[in-house]
Amino acid sequence: MQKGFIFDLDGTVYIDNQLIDGAAEAIKELKERGDKVVFLTNKSIETVSAYVEKLTKLGITVTRENVINSNFLVARYLASRISSEEKVMVIGEQPLLDELTNMGISISDDETEVSYVVLGWDREFTYAKLNRAFQAWRNGAIVVATNPDRTCPVEGGQIPDCGAMIGAMEGATGEKVELILGKPSPLAAKFIVEDILNLPPENCYMVGDRLETDIRMGNDCGLQSVLVLTGITEKGMLEHTQHQPKYVLNSISEIPEITRYSDSKALDHLKK
Repeated sequence: MQKGFIFDLDGTVYIDNQLIDGAAEAIKELKERGDKVVFLTNKSIETVSAYVEKLTKLGITVTRENVINSNFLVARYLASRISSEEKVMVIGEQPLLDELTNMGISISDDETEVSYVVLGWDREFTYAKLNRAFQAWRNGAIVVATNPDRTCPVEGGQIPDCGAMIGAMEGATGEKVELILGKPSPLAAKFIVEDILNLPPENCYMVGDRLETDIRMGNDCGLQSVLVLTGITEKGMLEHTQHQPKYVLNSISEIPEITRYSDSKALDHLKK
């Protein structure tokens, strides 16, 4: 039976510009046996085209249709809801702005005329930007965020991600940002499973390194959740989380084993 695999990127397929050992070979094997593969990243500081180019350079064959990031998910969501007259404020970097404008969404920094504020990862985040977003919220703008990740894994450690921008906004407004379109959003899972993979949820595997995003989305949306230990999460963290994966792998290189055997006993060593 055909399976679908949704792979996180940072910490799962690669770290920075270094491909994780066995990643290319594992993905190639899945494709050769007829399984479907999609790459899903919460990172909002690159375009989909940039991810396609990066994966290709790292030796993984991929098309634009098989790569989805949180920028695209936000743009798709807003494009289906706002009128041509409405405008959006963006706290984020150029790739997020590009994705929104490519969908025909008008951008403005005027807090008095925007219907939405979009929060993305912004490495030039300032008090002035926070204040503009806050004033737009006071004027009735709805706050949408690309992803909830607090940090992003990089070689040698971690750096603050969009979660830091969300935290600042929540601190100012006193309200939780509820509308987040990246993982673990059920909207993202539904779109990928139904519109791209076109497979039953139980035949789809969410593979990633984060318990609160990758594993939570898999569990909440009826997918098979697979944790890899090459990114943010260490095995000891499993003792202190409610987001328990179905499978725990040392790395993506072990992925083909999950569906290689029909005998479930052969998979016992991979189960949590």
